Amino acid sequence: MQAYNDEITFKEVLIKLSEYKSFCLQKKFYIIACCFLFTGIGFFISVSSDSEYNAELTFTVEAEQSAATFGAMSGIASQFGFDIGSSGGGSTFSQSNIIELLKSRHAIHNTLMQKIKVNGKSDLAIEHYLEINQIKEGWDSRALKNVSFSDYYHSSYIHDSIISFIWGKIIEDDLTIKLQSDDATILSLSYTSVNEEFAQQFVKTLINEMSSMYISHQTAQANRTLDFLQDRADSVFSELEIVEQEFAKVKDVNQRIIKATGRLKELQLMRRVEVLNTMYLEIIKNLELSKITLLNKTPIINIIDEPVLPIEDSKQSKIIACLLGGLLGALLSVLYFVSRKLFADALSES
Repeated sequence: MQAYNDEITFKEVLIKLSEYKSFCLQKKFYIIACCFLFTGIGFFISVSSDSEYNAELTFTVEAEQSAATFGAMSGIASQFGFDIGSSGGGSTFSQSNIIELLKSRHAIHNTLMQKIKVNGKSDLAIEHYLEINQIKEGWDSRALKNVSFSDYYHSSYIHDSIISFIWGKIIEDDLTIKLQSDDATILSLSYTSVNEEFAQQFVKTLINEMSSMYISHQTAQANRTLDFLQDRADSVFSELEIVEQEFAKVKDVNQRIIKATGRLKELQLMRRVEVLNTMYLEIIKNLELSKITLLNKTPIINIIDEPVLPIEDSKQSKIIACLLGGLLGALLSVLYFVSRKLFADALSES
C-alpha cells in the first residue's frame, strides 16, 4: 500500500494563493459594492452621531511645607508644642485617594447642585445635565418629567435615585482622572459632554468642590485648635477687663487708707490683673502660632491648565469614518468569498 503524503510544498501554497486571488478578482464588483456600502454606513454614523467635547484640566496638590519655610518661627512654635513644619508624607489623602475623592458621590453631588451658566442660562448643573443629555425625554412617568431640583432641600426618594443614576453614568462613561506619568505628580481631570460650555463648567466646579473637601479635612484639627484658643483668648480678655475695672474702683476707695490690712483687697486684685494679663499674652502668642500652623497645613490646589472655549470636537471625522467603513467592507467581503471557496474546496476533496 502506498503511504499517504500530507506534506504541503511552498509551490502548492503559492498556487493556492494564486487561485484565491483569481477568485477574488472575479468577485471584484461585489467587493467594490460592499466597500461603497460600508463607506456609506460609516458616513451616516459620523453624521448622525452627536458631537463630543472633552474638557481637560491639569492640577497638582501641594502638601505641608517643610519647617525651613518658617525658619526661626518653627523653633519658637515647638517650645509651645506646635509643629508648624512637619512633613506631609503621612497625609491621609494620597494621589490615589484624591482620584477616588473626585469620583466620590459626595463630590459629584455637590458639583451637580451648584449653579452654572450654560448657553446664557444660569441654572443648577444637574438641570443642565438632564436637559443637554435629553434624559427626561426617555422617562415615561409624568412625575419623573416634572421633577425639579430647585427645591432639593425637600429631597425625596426620586431626587436621590436620579442623582445616583447620573453619578454612576458620569464616573463610568464621562469622567476620567489619571496621573500624567508615573514619575510626575500632575493629575489630569477630564470630562466629556455633548455641550462644550457644560463640560468646561463641570470640570471647574468639580475641582473647586474637591479642593474645599480636601482642605476642610486636612485643616480640621488645626481649625479646632484655633477656635479653642480664640474662645479662650476672648474669655480671658473679658475677665481681665472686669478685674481691671474692679481694681480701679478699689484703688480709688483706698487712696486715704494707710494700713496694709485695709489695702489687702487692692493687692489681691492687682495680683489677679497681673496673672490674667500674663495668661492673655501667652494665649495670644499661641493663637498667632496656631494661625501659622493652620496656614502651613492648608494644602494648595495649583491649577496648571484649565479648559478654555472653544473646545475641539472629538467626534470622528467624516473622512476617517468613510475610510474605516470602506476598509472594513473590503475586509469582510474578501473574508466572506475566501471562506466560501475554502468550504467548497473542502467539500470537493472529501
